[in-house]
Amino acid sequence: MTGRRRLGLIAACATLLAAAPLSAIFETWAWLFQSLLAVILIAGAAVAARTLRFPTWAQTVSMVVALALALTWIFPSGKEILIPQPATFTHFADLIRQAGEDTRSYGVPVPDRDGLQFVAVLGIGAVAIVVDLLTAVFRRPALAGLPMLAIYSIPVAVYLDSVPVFPFIIGAIGYLWLLVADNVDRVRRFGRRFTGDGRDVDVWEPSPLASAGRRLGVVGVLVAVLLPLAVPTVSGGLLTRLTQTGSGIGSGPGGTGNGRINLFAALSGQLNQNTTVNIVKVRTNEKEPFYLRFAVADVLNADGVGNTAPRGDSLSEGLPNPATLGSSERATYTEYQAQIEVSDALRQSMLPVYTYPTGVDGIKGNWSYDDGQQVIYSGRSTTGNQKYTINYLRPRYTAAQLRTALPLPENNPLYQQYTAAPEDPVVQKKVDDLIDGEDTDYDKVRAIYDSFSSENGFRYQLSTQNPANASEIAAFLTNKVGYCQQYAAAMTWMVRAAGIPARVAFGFTRGTALDDNTYQITNRNVHAWTEVYLDGFGWVPFDATPAANVQGSARSSWAPDVERPEPEVSASTGAAAPGTESSAAPGRAERPEVANDGATSAIDEGVVPDDGSWTPLFVAAGIALLFALLLVPAFLRVLLRRRRHAATAGGPAPVVTAASGGISDITVTTESTRARQDAHAAWDELLDTMIDFQVPVDPTETPRVTTQRLVKDTLLSGDSATAAGLLGRAEERARYARQPLQGAELSAALRQVRAGLASTATFRTKARASLLPPSVLLSWRLGITDKSARAAEAMARLRDSASRFSPRRLLSRAR
Repeated sequence: MTGRRRLGLIAACATLLAAAPLSAIFETWAWLFQSLLAVILIAGAAVAARTLRFPTWAQTVSMVVALALALTWIFPSGKEILIPQPATFTHFADLIRQAGEDTRSYGVPVPDRDGLQFVAVLGIGAVAIVVDLLTAVFRRPALAGLPMLAIYSIPVAVYLDSVPVFPFIIGAIGYLWLLVADNVDRVRRFGRRFTGDGRDVDVWEPSPLASAGRRLGVVGVLVAVLLPLAVPTVSGGLLTRLTQTGSGIGSGPGGTGNGRINLFAALSGQLNQNTTVNIVKVRTNEKEPFYLRFAVADVLNADGVGNTAPRGDSLSEGLPNPATLGSSERATYTEYQAQIEVSDALRQSMLPVYTYPTGVDGIKGNWSYDDGQQVIYSGRSTTGNQKYTINYLRPRYTAAQLRTALPLPENNPLYQQYTAAPEDPVVQKKVDDLIDGEDTDYDKVRAIYDSFSSENGFRYQLSTQNPANASEIAAFLTNKVGYCQQYAAAMTWMVRAAGIPARVAFGFTRGTALDDNTYQITNRNVHAWTEVYLDGFGWVPFDATPAANVQGSARSSWAPDVERPEPEVSASTGAAAPGTESSAAPGRAERPEVANDGATSAIDEGVVPDDGSWTPLFVAAGIALLFALLLVPAFLRVLLRRRRHAATAGGPAPVVTAASGGISDITVTTESTRARQDAHAAWDELLDTMIDFQVPVDPTETPRVTTQRLVKDTLLSGDSATAAGLLGRAEERARYARQPLQGAELSAALRQVRAGLASTATFRTKARASLLPPSVLLSWRLGITDKSARAAEAMARLRDSASRFSPRRLLSRAR
């Protein structure tokens, strides 16, 4: 087997190895067997084409045809007979549209959907063709790593957690195999290798230089991998919060694609939301349920509060009882049950649940519970189209009970983690003034909470402006306008400045009641509030957003509406948890705002309408663009032919008079100059036509000999043969005679010669002359070669100039 065929097979194997990272996306290995069949057909077609010594374009076409056949056999429409039919391509367009819908509906790992598998096989097959051409035809195996890397970029873009490293190692092995095979093939062209003592060795036997190179390569890889692990990095702030944006319901921790929520409570920005989308439906036996809760933000920086990645145990190990955690043993709990149905519009990795869940049934995928953050999360599954049942406990306590909570000692881990805040003199002074004279942690929190009132100038507004030379928190406390996330972040900062643990919670308000125990939640019900840790009671919610701008607000006895203080409710009856609704007035935009980097969170934009109906149009446009690119050589050839034909109708050339030895003057008339130009243009067109129809052109021949050979080799007869002779005489007279041939119908002669060549040529030759004219391709190759030679000459001149430059010579002159 020759080197090119061997390299083609290795390229196919390397492509399959490079596709290993896709195993992180699919649930089963069906896609791999389908891709294996497609790649085998492509490799077989390439080997057959090279065995028959097909040109490069024919090898490419054979591989494309093999891929089309593989896709037809693997994903039939039911109307084929081994080969694709028009209905087949319609079916392919439907599969691509289905794949687009599935990417918005499923989280990884995705099930065996025909659309997704079709796209995977199509992509791997296309990469196999490109890798084969780069390796076996153009002998640039290093560039083959780019399409291989494109496969790896897919799981990197959609995977919720870190992409597994083992599939990447497999793909890297395939790429290295490709490079080694190409290197061995190049060495084998020179024969066998010999050692210094004359002993011949095989190309695979290591040499001292190769061994040293491998050792250096291993050391380099180890340094590249281990050095970043040793360098200290920032563990909080901008690098830990997630501020991805996109279409849908925002962006969440480790989430994929659309339908995620931004977990960053910024202290500045503006809110703009125009679309309402139903995302969650809840049915619960609790009369007045609290907010659904899915995440917390616990990292405070100068711009707001961001989140750290949750960590915990699998749900299969059960959920802890809050009364046994030791931090909330003084609260009274009531057990409830809720059925939650999440629509496809919300696809995030954080599960909406009520506080203190004790059991989750019916959830699909692998989920874990972080008892510190009290959130349920997944590394691979999403909430889209999930329907599950939860059992949960509702804590009950009064303001009088909360006043009994003692401050946490400063060496307590919760105190150290949740009281960390940047220093800001403006905030600290305001907090000190508010809590002055308050004895308990609860009273200090209430003093801060009560300060966010209209009496103190605070009001709800969708956009803010920061005064110059002020921090974000100081600007908010100065302007006193904002929306839910700003209120939550500001209160969290101020509570921490008072030395009390606090964090921001994200979730949904109760939404709209459909009946006594069913609620419809939309994207406008996404909300943020503050949770304060009080010893013995756990994390207690406080919603500082003005209640007048919260639809269906249900404040609690310990955190009442500051505009209308509510009477305390006894511990026996209990108060409903502060079930704040959306943080905007009816009809107004109300959800999480622009992150501090200025990018709008996806919740602000709503859900992008389904654009699946545009997929066939995009496919058709792509096919049309491909055909247009393929027709570029033919288009250029037609333009050149028309320009040469039009040259015979050009304007008159100037009269030029030249002296001839002082004996007589030869006057070059306008007609003779024009005739010479016409003859040269016609001859150039004749040569290009010969090249197009694969008639050899010898530049050493005279025009007469060339036309005679043309007539003889191609069996031209009649008018075609006469026209060829006319073109040869015209060029001969234009070159060597004083007077060129004038008045000849050269354009008509060219058309007759071309018609004669077409009548004797094969269909393949005529098709190639029309669609991929060899004369155009040859001119491109010659142009590239010429430019490369000029560039090489320029580099050589530059190198020679640099070599002549000697610092010693300058120093000697200076002396």
